[in-house]
Amino acid sequence: MKVVIIEDEAFAALRLKKMIQDYNPDIKIVAELESVAESVKWFKSNPEPDLIFLDIHLEDDLSFAIFEQVNISSPVIFTTAFDEYAIKAFKLKSIDYLLKPIVHEELASALKKYEQFSGLHQNTIDLQSLYNLLTTNEKKYRERFSISIGTKIKMVEVTDIAYFFVMDKGVYLRTSQGNTFNIDFTLDKLEEMLNPASFFRINRKYLINIASISNMVAYSRGRVKLELKPKADDEFETIVSIDRSGEFKKWLNN
Repeated sequence: MKVVIIEDEAFAALRLKKMIQDYNPDIKIVAELESVAESVKWFKSNPEPDLIFLDIHLEDDLSFAIFEQVNISSPVIFTTAFDEYAIKAFKLKSIDYLLKPIVHEELASALKKYEQFSGLHQNTIDLQSLYNLLTTNEKKYRERFSISIGTKIKMVEVTDIAYFFVMDKGVYLRTSQGNTFNIDFTLDKLEEMLNPASFFRINRKYLINIASISNMVAYSRGRVKLELKPKADDEFETIVSIDRSGEFKKWLNN
């Protein structure tokens, strides 16, 4: 089987590739693509694969834009960070999906489904309906995250998250109870998924929930130093950057 992975998160793509090869070493990953533009270029010059793993949000556009520029009949397994409202639509349209973070059991189930029904899904993907659903004017924000802890999965409600932060090239969330978990999304991606009324990116390393702010102190050059609850590992990293200070003050007032 020849497979293409379209995913703009390097860690998520690497993890998915390893899980596919753990499931079956004979599966050949013929391409790992990161954007709509790169994917269109690849499909125009290469034969179609047997199966595509497709992330919804890519760095330059929604991945549905690929299908607007090139005809592709390969079956698709979506790798998505969207909540239940979208997953129900995927089910109704008979589209396989994997909710991030992907776990081995769900990947194996999706691949077995592909093996059993290979060729039957090619004409069932109503991409326009899904595009309309995912680009509706009524913005839907993430309500919870599933966290992989070894072989177990833990659900964390967004309302229980105090902040997200970058540490040692990884991204972590910290709950209001002080628990810390690694997460598969970049801060840029998390900004798109979370309600901006509650969450704000204060600098390159922190994305905070307004409820986590315990104190604010005026700092040099018009910046604001925040004290968070639970306490951040390094409070000098919770200073609102100069280029975000104006927007931060507007956000507080909203």
